[in-house]
Amino acid sequence: MSKRKKNIKGTSTRPKKASRPLLPPILRQFHRWAEEIRLDTKKPQVFAYQVIGKRIARFLPFFEDMGVNLRRSGIKISFKAYVSFAILMSMLVSVSVMILIPTILTVILGFPVHSSLLFGLGGSLFAGGVTVTLFYAYPIYRADNLKRNLEDGLPFTTGYMAILAGAGVPPDRVFRSLAEVDAPLAVSDEAKNIVRDVELFGFDILSALESASDRSPSARFKELLEGFIATVHSGGSLTKYLRDRSRQYMKLKRIAMSRFSDALAILAEFYVTMLVAGPLILVVMLAVMAMLGGGTGLFDPRLLLYLLTYIGIPIGSAVFLIILDVISPRR
Repeated sequence: MSKRKKNIKGTSTRPKKASRPLLPPILRQFHRWAEEIRLDTKKPQVFAYQVIGKRIARFLPFFEDMGVNLRRSGIKISFKAYVSFAILMSMLVSVSVMILIPTILTVILGFPVHSSLLFGLGGSLFAGGVTVTLFYAYPIYRADNLKRNLEDGLPFTTGYMAILAGAGVPPDRVFRSLAEVDAPLAVSDEAKNIVRDVELFGFDILSALESASDRSPSARFKELLEGFIATVHSGGSLTKYLRDRSRQYMKLKRIAMSRFSDALAILAEFYVTMLVAGPLILVVMLAVMAMLGGGTGLFDPRLLLYLLTYIGIPIGSAVFLIILDVISPRR
């Protein structure tokens, strides 16, 4: 009996002994893979870059404009990490839509399986394209927002700079004073970047101003910095230059406010026509068609009424708010 027990124990331990040499390499490989891909919940772009950052080099030339807008928008994300995040999110959204749409159409609405799969494929491609487009448009929106914030504050900023220059404050101290302003101004953020370049990166003040001019999305702010550099080089009067710029920017601000009032009147008429009167007419028309029993399938009046109520009007209102935000001045 003791011999049989030993034989049984030997046969049971042989597979374990045979698998032991394989386990350490597998565990080491898994540990290495886990170390390379560390999920940082606070910075999803870091996770995206760790997952696919080394595999997207061939796609980077298609996103060159995105890199320029990303640099001008002030977003503190590297170009490769942002592109990796955009591609990874588009893939995840496409897969999610590919699973969700056929499930809803087949299980809930009772559509055929092949039709549901076709709708899912089209919806996934559309969702992936929309996701990439949104990632492409977000730096443009941020850059335009920063541009308008800079240009709205230029009349007052140049006046403040003229006062400091008239008091004999050197150029680097002028921008340090702008950086230390307590009010949340876009010019203060740009001045902080200039002070950072001077004190941390070792730039001289003119080189820091040139760098800020290159990455600025505002043509007026770029002209202001370039004129500031030219005035310092030529030994001209900074006080006179900044006062003239302040008067010029104040005139431009008055013209912009007058144009905004005219555009706001046009937008009000557009809103009343397209999002108030138009939906009311369509709702009455679709309700009458539903009572008369006209239309089937995708052209069912009830389905169109649901789409208009829960999708059309909210999307139209959101588009109107975005347009209003784009054209409205910040102050």
